[in-house]
Amino acid sequence: MQLQLSILDQTPVRKGSDPVEAIQESVELAKLADKLGYTRYWVSEHHNTGTLAGSAPEVLIARLGAETKNIRFGSGGIMLPNHSTLKVAENFRLLEAMYPGRIDLGIGRAPGGDRLTAQLLNPTNSFDPQEYVQQIRTLQAMLTDKATPGNADGKVRAMPFVQTKPELWMLTSSGESAYLAAHFGMALSFAQFINPIGGPQAMEAYRQRFVPSDDLAEPMGNVGVFAFVSEDEKKVEEVRSIIDYRLLSFEKGRFEEQPTYEVAKAYQYTMAEWQRVLFNRQRTVVGTPDTVKARLEELAAMFGVNEIVISTFTQFAEDRIKSYELLADMFKLKQPKKELAQ
Repeated sequence: MQLQLSILDQTPVRKGSDPVEAIQESVELAKLADKLGYTRYWVSEHHNTGTLAGSAPEVLIARLGAETKNIRFGSGGIMLPNHSTLKVAENFRLLEAMYPGRIDLGIGRAPGGDRLTAQLLNPTNSFDPQEYVQQIRTLQAMLTDKATPGNADGKVRAMPFVQTKPELWMLTSSGESAYLAAHFGMALSFAQFINPIGGPQAMEAYRQRFVPSDDLAEPMGNVGVFAFVSEDEKKVEEVRSIIDYRLLSFEKGRFEEQPTYEVAKAYQYTMAEWQRVLFNRQRTVVGTPDTVKARLEELAAMFGVNEIVISTFTQFAEDRIKSYELLADMFKLKQPKKELAQ
C-alpha cells in the first residue's frame, strides 16, 4: 500500500518575521499541499507562545479551506479541556457544512501552553482526566445527535445540522489516550515528534482494544514526526543543527527563542545536553532523499500505519516549501486529476 503523507502546520513565526507573514505562509503551503496530493493538513492550537501563530485552529481551517479543493483540513489538535464541548461541536459542524467530507476534528487534552493560560481559556477546567472523558462522550453525542446527559438528553443540539460529520481523531504523545481512542471508536494519531518512546506499542494496544463506533468501523491511525529533506547535504546539516538547538531550548522553557543556524552552530553543548540532543533526534527525520525515504518507510512499518504526518521547521521559508515538494516527489503522491490536467 502506498504511503500517504500529511502535514501538521504549527504556523511558526520566523526570526525577523511576524504572525501576519506566518499565517500567509500557511495559506501558501496549504495551497501547495493540495496540488501535490497530501492527504490532510492539520493546524495546531498553541497559546501564550510568540513563536507560534496558531491559537485558533477552527478560524485558520476556515481560511485555508477556502483556498483549496481536495485536501482534508483539521485540528492537530483542539485541546478539548480548554473549551466548551458544545462550542467545539458547533465550530466543526459549521466547518463541515462549509467543506463537506473534508474536515477532521483531532482532539487532545494538553493545555497547548501553560496552565495559567489554560485556566483563563476555560475557568471551569479542573484538569481532571474524568472530565476529559465526559467531554469526549458528549462531543460524540453532539456530532451524532444522540440524547445523553451531556446534551440535556437531546434538548441541546450542535448547529448547524448537516448530513455528514467531521472525522474524529484522538491525539496522543504518552500513549494513554490510545485506550480512549479504542474505547470510543476513534482514529488515533501518535505524536512521535513529542515523545519518541512507546508509540508502536500504543498503536498496537489501540488496534487490539478497538471497539467499532458509528464513526469508524475499523481502527485507523497515523504517526507525526518532525522531518526535513534536501538534496544539499550542507542544508541538511544546517536544519539539523537548528532543530537540535530548538528542541533543547523548548525543554529549558525558552519558548520565545528563534534560533538561527549561526547561533545553533556556535553553541557548546554540555555532555548532558548532548545526550538530550541524541534522544530528541528520535523525534526527527532529517537527511537527503534516500535517507529520509527509508526512515519514513521504517517508521510507518514500526507503527503499522500507511500515513505519516510531517511537521517542518526551517530558518527560511523556501527550504520548508522545497522539503514538502521533495517529499511529494519521493513518495509519488497522487495529485488531483484536475491539477494534472492543467
